[in-house]
Amino acid sequence: MFLQRSSRALQRQWRLYRGLNRTAESQVRAALIRSFHLTRNLQVVKPVLLADIGEGIVECEIIQWFVETGARVEEFSPLCEVQSDKASVEITSRFSGVVKKLYYEAGEMAKVGKPFVDIDIQGGASQEALDALTAPEPAREGASEPLNKDSLSKPPPVNGSTNTTTESSTQQEPKSQPPPAKKGKCAALATPAVRHLSKELNIDIMEIDGTGKDGRVLKEDIYKFVERRDSPTQSAQQGGTPPSIAADTAKQTETAVQLTNTQLQMFKTMTRSLNIPHFLYADEIDFSQLHELRRRLNTVVSQSAKEGEVSKLTYLPFIIKAVSIGLHQYPILNARVDMDADTSKPTLVHRSQHNIGVAMDTPSGLLVPVIKNVGARSVLSVAAELSRLQSQAAAGRLSHQDLSGGTITVSNIGNIGGTYVSPVIVDREVAILGVGRVRAAPAFDAEDNVVKRHVCNFSWSADHRVVDGATMARAADVVRRIVEDPDVMILHLR
Repeated sequence: MFLQRSSRALQRQWRLYRGLNRTAESQVRAALIRSFHLTRNLQVVKPVLLADIGEGIVECEIIQWFVETGARVEEFSPLCEVQSDKASVEITSRFSGVVKKLYYEAGEMAKVGKPFVDIDIQGGASQEALDALTAPEPAREGASEPLNKDSLSKPPPVNGSTNTTTESSTQQEPKSQPPPAKKGKCAALATPAVRHLSKELNIDIMEIDGTGKDGRVLKEDIYKFVERRDSPTQSAQQGGTPPSIAADTAKQTETAVQLTNTQLQMFKTMTRSLNIPHFLYADEIDFSQLHELRRRLNTVVSQSAKEGEVSKLTYLPFIIKAVSIGLHQYPILNARVDMDADTSKPTLVHRSQHNIGVAMDTPSGLLVPVIKNVGARSVLSVAAELSRLQSQAAAGRLSHQDLSGGTITVSNIGNIGGTYVSPVIVDREVAILGVGRVRAAPAFDAEDNVVKRHVCNFSWSADHRVVDGATMARAADVVRRIVEDPDVMILHLR
């Protein structure tokens, strides 16, 4: 009897022990499963960081979005276009998936190194997981606001109030028109030049229906929009102007306008240039022989040029090549002034390559792209690179590489119409050449006969801290002799 009771007690303890073990095992297994699922959800949505595009730039302006929330994207497909102080860059996707969140609107400034878009790499992340991953952080100065501001600011509707409000509004406005369809963030595609024009005319580009490819807004669309807006019929529909407003037009009004990115960069560069003591040296150059040589070469180039190649030579490639030849004899003009870190004394740093910047008037403002290693290029190669840079500048597609590394600058104001110019030296350079308009002028030949000449004015500015007037005059004379007798270039070709 005693043995039976002991056996039953041992059996009850064994069953209790096994039950406790099973409970603990199930709890551990459930914890592992939850941890596994949580880890997977955290890896579903990937925040894409705005990459550094060089020169210590900390923020960029979002020019336009190529995607919307909910859009499907592939790896390396374009997400948006950003513009820094100098150039615009397309940002591509690092992942394939579905766009879940855009951190900035077009026209806002995005921080480098911070997320600017979230991509669901699985394409099926739940809203709960997305909300958990993008939980609101403590408010801090400069933080961007969420895009869906209306949904956050409106309180949830009270039960029963919605129907009452709807019925009353239906009775008061039985024939109300439906609201216009809201445009997406990429509804107005446009180049930076077109966006710059819209800002100058104080027009919201989202209000314009583009007629270009894929709905792209063109300059013609902006001009037509302004014409319709300012037409007398449109003004009459909006209502007559009170007489008091016409009387107020005689008063002076001032409007503050923010600088564009290009203007801001020009402001910074020219402010630094004020520390350079300039002196000006000008001379008149006879372009008659260069005019004839260029005419003969254009006949050959136009016949042999293939599609996409240069079919016409201008004066500028010859001038750039002549400047490079002059730099071989006077390398001080290709140097830069620097401060020695050890002695804190100024030093002159000579540079082997002739990277000649060319000032260009673009739709977004003044830009100075650089033709690299001109000393190793032919005139035709210089012309081809110049044509490429001009096309990229007009489209707002100049890269950081195209705009950096200059050692001396040539500014051709003559293509607009100026004869004389006093150019400003760019920071980290010691000289700049301003080229005036080529014009016909009477002159005397060797027999004192009046003949027709093609002349142009060259205006040099140099840093008087390191370049004296005699050195600048001799270097300018070398360039003058090469331009006036362009056959000399053949002797210096490499």
